[in-house]
Amino acid sequence: MSDRTMRRQALLFVLVLSFGSAAGQVSYSIPEEMVKGSLVGNIAQDLGIDLQRLKSGKGRIYTSGGAESIELDRDRGILLVQERIDREEVCGGTTPCALHFQIILENPMEFYSVTVEVTDVNDNVPMFEKSELKFKISESATVGSTFMLEQAMDMDVGVNGLQSYMLKPTDNFVLKLQSQADGSKTVEMVLRKPLDREKQAHLSLVLTALDGGEPLLSGTVQIHVDVLDANDNSPVFTQKIYKSIIEENAHKGTLVMSVSASDLDEGSNGKISYAILNSLDGVTKLFEVNGENGEVTLIGNTDFEKKRQYQIHVQASDEGGLTDSCKILVEIVDINDNMPTINIMSKSSVISEDVPPGTVVTIINIQDPDSGENGKVSCSVNDNIPFTITSTSNNFFSLVTDGDLDRERASEYNVTVMCSDGGVPSLSSSATLTLQISDVNDNAPVFETSIYEPYILENNSPGLSVFSVKARDADWRQNARVSYIIDDSFVNGVPISSYVSVSADSGVIHAVRSFDYEQIKDFQFYVKAQDGGSPPLSSNVTVKIMIQDQNDNPPQVLYPVQTGGPLVAEMVPRSADVGYLVTKVVAVDVDSGQNAWLSYKLQKATDRALFEVGLQNGEIRTIRQVTDKDVVKQRLTVVVEDNGQPSRSATVNVNVAVADSFPEVLSEFTDFTHDKEYNDNLTFYLVLALAVVSFLFITCLVVIISVKIYRWRQSRILYHPSLPVIPYYPPRYSDTLGSGTLQHVYNYEVCRTTDSRKSDCKFGRAASQNVLMMDPSSTGTMQRIQSEKNILDEPDSPLEVS
Repeated sequence: MSDRTMRRQALLFVLVLSFGSAAGQVSYSIPEEMVKGSLVGNIAQDLGIDLQRLKSGKGRIYTSGGAESIELDRDRGILLVQERIDREEVCGGTTPCALHFQIILENPMEFYSVTVEVTDVNDNVPMFEKSELKFKISESATVGSTFMLEQAMDMDVGVNGLQSYMLKPTDNFVLKLQSQADGSKTVEMVLRKPLDREKQAHLSLVLTALDGGEPLLSGTVQIHVDVLDANDNSPVFTQKIYKSIIEENAHKGTLVMSVSASDLDEGSNGKISYAILNSLDGVTKLFEVNGENGEVTLIGNTDFEKKRQYQIHVQASDEGGLTDSCKILVEIVDINDNMPTINIMSKSSVISEDVPPGTVVTIINIQDPDSGENGKVSCSVNDNIPFTITSTSNNFFSLVTDGDLDRERASEYNVTVMCSDGGVPSLSSSATLTLQISDVNDNAPVFETSIYEPYILENNSPGLSVFSVKARDADWRQNARVSYIIDDSFVNGVPISSYVSVSADSGVIHAVRSFDYEQIKDFQFYVKAQDGGSPPLSSNVTVKIMIQDQNDNPPQVLYPVQTGGPLVAEMVPRSADVGYLVTKVVAVDVDSGQNAWLSYKLQKATDRALFEVGLQNGEIRTIRQVTDKDVVKQRLTVVVEDNGQPSRSATVNVNVAVADSFPEVLSEFTDFTHDKEYNDNLTFYLVLALAVVSFLFITCLVVIISVKIYRWRQSRILYHPSLPVIPYYPPRYSDTLGSGTLQHVYNYEVCRTTDSRKSDCKFGRAASQNVLMMDPSSTGTMQRIQSEKNILDEPDSPLEVS
């Protein structure tokens, strides 16, 4: 058949039958033997699918058998012939012949059923299995005797199939066709004129089989007839049609049927032999007949799913050449010998964890070629998973989500689909689909605790790593990548960024500055942990940094005050008893804890046997009776030491005057070494005055400035104090640490003079002071009187000079 004729037939036979869109089905009709690339139909137009959807959904063809004769052109939305289709190879004698497949779309999952009917083309010639047939017919055969001829086979169907036979010549024989129940026709050669061996011992005939195609095709077989002598009785079967039922997959050697024929002749003319006539349909490969007794047995394997019925034509022949024939109808009974076949149509194995319940995960095609209950399949999935399986249509099931998915609870599911048929016993099969759950940013970072309270020693170096915060995110990859940020805040009006910083990746907190416990003891801020999702999720944690004290401050002595001014002395009367409170050393330490615990020790003393210092309270007391032999000037050195590691200390000098009256004290303290300091100061002023006078001498103001300097200098000389000054000391002084108080009030006589150059004294009223201020550089005395009230009310009031 030419290509041009094929194309013309393709154009004539292509017919599109489109079902309703709700059914999702479309049917086409094409002739067989179309060339590769021939158009089957516009599937996109017929299904109403947009070409963009066909591309984005990765449209493809799915066939349960695996062999694809039709291909999908997604770019044009059409179906094309992928390879030449031979209807006889695909369907054999089955009509109509149809190809069934599905169009699969993903995201979301959709499928449509497509049926392509392959129509027959007259491309097969009627054929006989044998090239010639031989008959031995007795000359005594009566007119009307029939002789079974071999049937021709034509793989085409319908009008293109076998239609008629023609026998030539027709001098002695004519053809007789008999229709069968299955639509086939038996061919018999009928004797229309008696044979005469003496006239013609051998006849040659031609049997032609014709189909109804266009052009007409035919096949021939030669018939050779040998005319025998007188055998006038033909074999006769007991019945023309026999019926048998066997199960598929019956064992070889199974008896199918016993046929029997009889012949009234005697001798060799009555001896019957049996043979199977049909061979082109594969019957002789499955069945055989015993030539002597007519038993038909099974020699092959039958399969209900391939063929459900067989027709066996058996011929009985005597040795005289006379024959008869019968037909055996063998029904094949189905048994449950096929397990369901599970075909997972979608290859997608990743599902987002936020898909709603009822989402179709994949579509599964189940095939069971058995019939009836043996081919009825039900499916289920394994327990304790959020998936279920539902029937979509015949042989199709959908795997859908049956609950909420959570990747943090389960990141992968092994879904086992189990399918079983309704046979007895039931056959089943299973397939496992591994589904990966993709992550969605639905978990915020979580800190290990709600508050962190790290400790850091003061005087730390800037950049020191203090500690680490840690937050965990149950999500995956980028959604679980945590970065750390310090929230903007202020500590004592200073941005928190001036105090600490945080490593965005590791969460390590670093000190930006060196901390001083005496300035700040603790501070708090917030650290935010933020993941890398879109949008990002975050959480906060409170961080309270506690500054730990170090012993970095020595004790500070509050009393007695150590200055470079007049000498301060404590008076002890010679009548003082043992335990007399001389004074109290008062000190503080700005550190805390044991770093601020102070102890007092007497380091040096003029007479160590006369005084002692309280270890805890710093009180200086006499440890024996004061005598007249004790010197007036007593100098004590007290060490104040804290309890830190290592400890720090401070020293203080305490001057004590052992005397009953001021004149006695003054006579002892006037020769102190302060004269040298005074002379040094006087020399400094003289040099400075000389320089100033020399400079002002050059200018016009030399005289005026000189006079002012002279007057200023004279006033300073006239009013300069020359007697010891008694400083302020509270009569009932309480130490800052609360370790003791001075409970005694002492009265001393204080003298003063109006002229620093005179040595005579005037005695005033008794004062409420027991502390002496000695200035060794003075040559005279001055009395200073302050009432106890003035001292308490005005501690900083100036001295009264008369």
